[in-house]
Amino acid sequence: MKVYAMTKKYIVLFGPPGVGKGTQSKRLEKYTGHPHISTGDIFREHIKKKTKLGREVLDYIHAGKLVPDEVTIRLVAHRLDQHDARNGFILDGFPRSVSQAKALEEILANLNEQIDIIIDLYAPDDVIKMRLRRRAKYMGRIDDANPEIIDKRIETYHKQSEPCLEYFRKQDDLVIDLDGSGEICDIHETIKNLIR
Repeated sequence: MKVYAMTKKYIVLFGPPGVGKGTQSKRLEKYTGHPHISTGDIFREHIKKKTKLGREVLDYIHAGKLVPDEVTIRLVAHRLDQHDARNGFILDGFPRSVSQAKALEEILANLNEQIDIIIDLYAPDDVIKMRLRRRAKYMGRIDDANPEIIDKRIETYHKQSEPCLEYFRKQDDLVIDLDGSGEICDIHETIKNLIR
C-alpha cells in the first residue's frame, strides 16, 4: 500500500446520508493509511450482533432519528483511543451535532491535536433519495429501505447536522465544500488534492 506521509491527519467527511462519505472514506483509508471510522458501521455491527446497544440503535433508525449524543460520543471516543487511530483518522458520520463537534475537539485537544480539514460533501435532496433507494436495493441497508425513514433522515440532517457544520465554519478555512453528486473517481482525486 502506498501511503503519503504529507497528507493531513485528522480528516472529517461531512454530509447527508447517501452522499458518498463511506465510499470516499474507504478510498482515503487506502490512500493515507489512516483508519476509516464510521459511526454507521459501528452501529450496524452492534445491530448485527444483537447487542443491547444494537437494539437501542435500531429503534432510533426505525424512527429516522439520530442516536443520542452521549451514546455516540462514548462509542467514538473509545474507537479513537485505539492504537491505529493515534496518528490520524478519517471520520465518517461524526460529528453530527454541535455537542459532538465539541466532544471531538476535546478528544483531540487531549492529544495536543486538532481537526485538520472538514470536507462537506453536498448533493440535492432528490439525488440523495435516489442513492439511498439504490443502496437499500443492492446493499440491503435497513436504514435506507423505507421512503418515510429516508425523508425523516434527510430532514434530521438539515435540522440537527447542518448547525454542526456552521459551528465549524466559524473556524477559518477548516470546512471545504465539495459537490458529491459527481463521479466517484473525480471526487476522490479532488479530495486527495485537498488533503495533501
